[in-house]
Amino acid sequence: MVFEIPKIEYSGQIKKVTLGSDNSAVTVGGETSYPFHLFEGGVPNLPRIAMEIYDTPPDDWPEAALAPFEGVIDDPVNWAKKCIDEYNAEMICLQLLSTDPNGLDRSAEEATAVVKKVVDAIEIPLIVWGTANHEKDTEVLRKVCEVCQGKRLVIGPVEEGDYKKIAAAALGYDHTVIASSPIDINLAKQLNILLGNLGIPEEHIIMDPTVSSIGYGIEYCYSVMERIRMAALTQQDDKLQLPIICNIAKETWKTKEVKTPETEEPKLGDAKKRGILMEAMSALVLLLAGGDVVVMRHPEAIKLIREIITELTTS
Repeated sequence: MVFEIPKIEYSGQIKKVTLGSDNSAVTVGGETSYPFHLFEGGVPNLPRIAMEIYDTPPDDWPEAALAPFEGVIDDPVNWAKKCIDEYNAEMICLQLLSTDPNGLDRSAEEATAVVKKVVDAIEIPLIVWGTANHEKDTEVLRKVCEVCQGKRLVIGPVEEGDYKKIAAAALGYDHTVIASSPIDINLAKQLNILLGNLGIPEEHIIMDPTVSSIGYGIEYCYSVMERIRMAALTQQDDKLQLPIICNIAKETWKTKEVKTPETEEPKLGDAKKRGILMEAMSALVLLLAGGDVVVMRHPEAIKLIREIITELTTS
């Protein structure tokens, strides 16, 4: 008797969202099955990786994470170019660390000037990520949307506490928004509905359900993302049929397992290898849960994930 693999009948489809503009545009979404279930449906657009850069030199990165970007961490433009030229970045995610009110608290004008320089210097999609401080992000991201009109940036995080002003600016100046919710399927759906009511078209929304690394709650993140995909693909919930972005790099590289030097904890093994594998494993878990875009840091971790994506999608 011939064995037949049991297959799920899917009634829904993830909507396609195009990030960036012109020849540099990248399309994500479009899946008609669970992640990498190529025997059941289609994955017209493979998951994408965005390499992160910061608008100010980070002071809390371990040496293993800093080494690949030696000489450019004080210049976001050169940092972005190095990611593209040496590490073949598909997208860039600019983290606006300097605008944090609890840190440097730089002005909207200063932050926007940096964003403008970076977006003008690269030819791939740019994600601009704020600090999740509602008041500051509203001020900064609205200004970024205005000054970078027509560049089709991906702007976030856009949360329920600030969506009206930030999303309205993104809509007016033709950008895509990152709908961020705190690890809850109902809150994720609610924010998508609110954005729709505001007039944001679905093709300009990508979801951020909030993620964490291995050992710090990733199983709960996985469960929420899994439920989002189930609702979208098998329960015809069109408010959840949107691509998902996972900002995993900073969540991974801030953990004690990654930052602890080998001299302090010899049993943990080589610190560089430890960090690379933890980032790659965390990213893989989120891709298996339904992530369409993962924001990553270390080039070697990215190389591993690219190889795995190719392995999982090549028959």
